[in-house]
Amino acid sequence: MIPFERFTLSNGLRVVVNTDVRTPLVAMSLMYDVGSRDEDVSATGFAHLFEHLMFGGSVNVPNFDTPLQLAGGVSNAYTSSDVTCFYCVLPAENVETAFWLESDRMLSLAFTPKSLEVQRKVVIEEFKQTHLNAPYGDVSHLLLDLAYKVHPYRWPTIGLEVQHIEQATMEQVREFFFAHYAPNNAVLALSGNITAERAAELAEKWFAPVPRRQVMSRHLPQEPAQAGLRASEVHRDVPADAVFMAFHMCDRLGADYPICDIISDVLSNGRSARFPIRLVAQKQLFSSAEASVLGSVDPGLLMVSGMLNPGVTFEQAEEAIWTELADLRTVTAEEVLKVQNKFVAGITFEEISAHARSLTLAEFELLGDAYMANARESTQRRVSHQDVIRCAAEILRPENCSILRYHANA
Repeated sequence: MIPFERFTLSNGLRVVVNTDVRTPLVAMSLMYDVGSRDEDVSATGFAHLFEHLMFGGSVNVPNFDTPLQLAGGVSNAYTSSDVTCFYCVLPAENVETAFWLESDRMLSLAFTPKSLEVQRKVVIEEFKQTHLNAPYGDVSHLLLDLAYKVHPYRWPTIGLEVQHIEQATMEQVREFFFAHYAPNNAVLALSGNITAERAAELAEKWFAPVPRRQVMSRHLPQEPAQAGLRASEVHRDVPADAVFMAFHMCDRLGADYPICDIISDVLSNGRSARFPIRLVAQKQLFSSAEASVLGSVDPGLLMVSGMLNPGVTFEQAEEAIWTELADLRTVTAEEVLKVQNKFVAGITFEEISAHARSLTLAEFELLGDAYMANARESTQRRVSHQDVIRCAAEILRPENCSILRYHANA
């Protein structure tokens, strides 16, 4: 349970505050409602580029990190398909430094050619290292493009192709910033040794002067239901053959989302899960086999993957996976209870950290209501083994599946 207070500034910025006087620190998370799904297909990778540009200097602060570090703080950021989040942790007595820095880059970036060129090179190098040159690095590009045909989830956060970042202009950068980075398109969450009254005072001082903006409205194409099995094969210089499968599932707030989460945990969360025991240890078909949900805001994917052992054919591997997926009809109440207990333990451990609490509050407030963060346990507990059997039968079907066969060159 994360106790909190919240309020909204006149410019639309939502502020959520969790007070914890046991810690000498304050964690701040500023989460913007913009991700790679908000990009144009001809200019992808911009949300991730902005994650980097936001550290390249704002209108009044030439360098973000230096004053924060002088105040004893650390910071970082991440970009997903749905959101971009900037977070920091610093001593409570210096928390005003974070308010000053974050509000200034919300007001406006410096938009200097030097900053754009520096961050462009950094992002291009990251693209090459993690997606073009890394083993299995292009899996997300290939599998998402196979699973999605119209929704912008069909490209990964890094972007469709490196040329989009290479060709980004200052005009495009300015347009993207002022269309998405606004107080009325963000949530500020704080956790630690700060009261709601102090947070309100500092928010009014530093963030209230940032003007409300006309945020670009979101009209995303809806992905049509998949009507048949899709499959693709590639050959790469990688250590082992691998198979990747994607099944369409509901959105983040869908009634079946916690059920899909439990399905993935029953299959692969921990050594006692079904995949590690049956596919890896007993049948020895895979060196590893995993299942997960993407957790996306719009209808997402339940992913299944496995690294094949030498001598195992794709036919053998896929048959074994399909057998395990079909065998979810035998899931027991005890199996579901085990993963539910593990889920609750994970939440309990997570909530020890002020940083984790601030991220969680920001995420759920942006989803619609921070109170959902405190309903996670009860939501998971309501799932029965009959729910798992029903949901698995509905989504884990060949006609709802996209398969990528990743061959290792001999």
